Amino acid sequence: MEVETVRTMVEILVALVVILTLGFVSAIFFEAYRRRHNHAHVEAPAIFEDPSSLKQVPCPSVFDPAEKYISLIVPAFNEEHRLPGALDETLNYLQQREAKDKSFSYEVLIIDDGSADGTKRVAFEYVRKYNVDNVRVILLGRNHGKGEAIRKGMLHSRGELLLMLDADGATKVNDLEKLESQILSVGRKEFNSRDSLASNSTFRVADIPLTAFGSRAHLEEKALATRKWYRNFLMKGFHLVVLLSAGPGIRDTQCGFKMFTRAAARKLFSNIRLRRWCFDVELVFLCKHFGIPMLEISVNWAEIPGSKVNPLSIPNMLWELVLMSVGYRTGMWRIRT
Repeated sequence: MEVETVRTMVEILVALVVILTLGFVSAIFFEAYRRRHNHAHVEAPAIFEDPSSLKQVPCPSVFDPAEKYISLIVPAFNEEHRLPGALDETLNYLQQREAKDKSFSYEVLIIDDGSADGTKRVAFEYVRKYNVDNVRVILLGRNHGKGEAIRKGMLHSRGELLLMLDADGATKVNDLEKLESQILSVGRKEFNSRDSLASNSTFRVADIPLTAFGSRAHLEEKALATRKWYRNFLMKGFHLVVLLSAGPGIRDTQCGFKMFTRAAARKLFSNIRLRRWCFDVELVFLCKHFGIPMLEISVNWAEIPGSKVNPLSIPNMLWELVLMSVGYRTGMWRIRT
């Protein structure tokens, strides 16, 4: 009698495990299928507003010819307090560089990702101060995620080079010169290797697909020594999943300081589907698909209080990585070439 009872309980447990596993796998495939057209993304209109005149400014497309040398894309979600410091440092640097080099031109795009605080007000203060040609704001209306905010900014930028950077100013803006110099160096080599073009064309970095990833990997040893053991465990686990999802090549996928040529941005951000924290990993995957060179460059970085990432973000990151792997590997997520 007891043997029969135990056998029955085991059979019930096995059945429950099978049902839960099938349910989980079904949920993954259903969600991946549901997101197959996610690269169309957000309904927010592509319009800039000039707060000085209250006139709407038509929004350019990354598929148009470049009008500026560099675009800086700053995603912002409830960044009323941290945004001013980052923007002051960024715009001071850009103005100083513009004063030294008359061929240098820039724009800063602030993407308000549905903030509930005074982020919008702060952003428009900088538009008034620096004018709508140099600083622009895109309002997404509601919160969609950092990946969507950056995607929206990239697709409506005017620069030959496009830099994404966080609103907290964790990385010094002048480190963009490290990424820029490497992209220009590799770009010239790529251009000169194309014999058919070298004789009758001029070098334009915007036309050569290249990416440069700012990296904090050189700080990892110090970080491991100071962080709690469970945070190190979670990060190591996350890095393993990233390796399995996107493959090797970039040690620090999550640094928010990345530069793209216009040609690279066209290919990458017209295909990206993940809207939140793991869009960086999807960028690595897409770079490999398109054969876009990825340069990993050490940058200065400092921990800034007020981070939006917490341990509860890890399950969502893992979920997105699983969706990405299933979506691309089954062909549900088709890549536009």
